[in-house]
Amino acid sequence: MELKDRMPVLYRHLGVWDGYYRYFDKDGVKIDEHKSRLLCRFPTEHTYHQTNFYFWQDGKKETRDFPTKIENNKIIFYTEVSGWAAEVTLDEFNRTVMLYWVRTNEENLHLYEMIQISDCGKYRSRVWQWFKNGRLLQRTLIDEEFVTTDWQSYENLQPEYADIA
Repeated sequence: MELKDRMPVLYRHLGVWDGYYRYFDKDGVKIDEHKSRLLCRFPTEHTYHQTNFYFWQDGKKETRDFPTKIENNKIIFYTEVSGWAAEVTLDEFNRTVMLYWVRTNEENLHLYEMIQISDCGKYRSRVWQWFKNGRLLQRTLIDEEFVTTDWQSYENLQPEYADIA
C-alpha cells in the first residue's frame, strides 16, 4: 500500500505553505510574531522532509530543516527535535494530525502540536503548547495557506518578508 493511502491526512500536507506564527506567554500576552514558508515533502515511501523558513519584519531570518523517517504510520523526528507526528484516527473527518516533540538542546521542555487542515486543503491551523517542567510555558498559533505542491521550484529560493502573503 502506498504512503498516500496509508497516511492520507499527512499526505495532504505535501507542498509549500505560507503562514504567520504568533507566540503568547501563558497569560495570553503576545511575545513574538513572524511569517513563514514551509516546504513539506515525502522524498521516499519511508521519509518525510520539512524545511521551515522564518521571516521577521525587522529583517531577521531563520531556517530549520527536519529530515525524518516514517515508521509504523508515524513520522519520527530525530534532529534538533525528537518526537513523532501521526494522524488522529478518531477524527472521522480526516483533518487532524498530532505531534509530540522535544528540542534536544533544552532540558525539561516538550511541546504538543495539533494541526487541522481544511476540507478543501487550502488552509491549515496549528497550535503548539509548550511545557517546561510539566507546566504550561507558552502557546504558538499558526495560520497557513497552501501555495503549491511544486515544492521543488521553491527549494533553492531565498524569499524576503514581503514575499510571504
